[in-house]
Amino acid sequence: MRSAVIVFPGSNRDRDMIAALTKLTGHAPAVAWHKDADLPEADLYVIPGGFSYGDYLRAGAIAARSPVLTALKARADAGAFVLGVCNGFQILTEAGLLPGVLMRNASLKFACRTVKLEAVNTNTPFTRGYGAGEIFPCPIAHADGNYFADPETLERLEGEGRVAFRYAEGTNPNGSMHDIAGIFNVRKNVLGLMPHPENLIDEAQGGRDGARLFEGLIGAVA
Repeated sequence: MRSAVIVFPGSNRDRDMIAALTKLTGHAPAVAWHKDADLPEADLYVIPGGFSYGDYLRAGAIAARSPVLTALKARADAGAFVLGVCNGFQILTEAGLLPGVLMRNASLKFACRTVKLEAVNTNTPFTRGYGAGEIFPCPIAHADGNYFADPETLERLEGEGRVAFRYAEGTNPNGSMHDIAGIFNVRKNVLGLMPHPENLIDEAQGGRDGARLFEGLIGAVA
């Protein structure tokens, strides 16, 4: 699987994502800069976590206006897979690739710990490595992960199978509506996810539950 990681000023999980993709795919991903007007050919494009532009205005709001997002939208429309993790999820919502917004955590505090996730829709390339309703651990690190959408949008997300993951067993760390931790676009080739699967791909990190997301994609495009 060919992959590419998009880097913004303030990204700080790009190295983690590059290391994870290199280990799981067997070769290093291409790296694209936020001012690039075009993107390298890839099956998967990833916007990693961090604090793009220092989270000024709103988390992800300035990054969403970067030139590379125009190219990313075109690749997504053409069917390429797009994954936004943490700040990447925020950028995807601000850019309109995913609905809703990510607001300040309900606690008004930065949350950094391991939570439990429930795999909701496992009939997609992103989630095919999990069992329906399976609960597994995944680390988080964010201050603005409180997912909000209007009632009509939430109804559509639920009815169209576009909720990918929920926070499970009372571990919702931010107040997200419907305990939402990750959602898809309509075609389900774009996934926004607040937790960090790239930080749980090896037994030395405490397990490989995050690796299954990437391995599902690798199997889908092989």
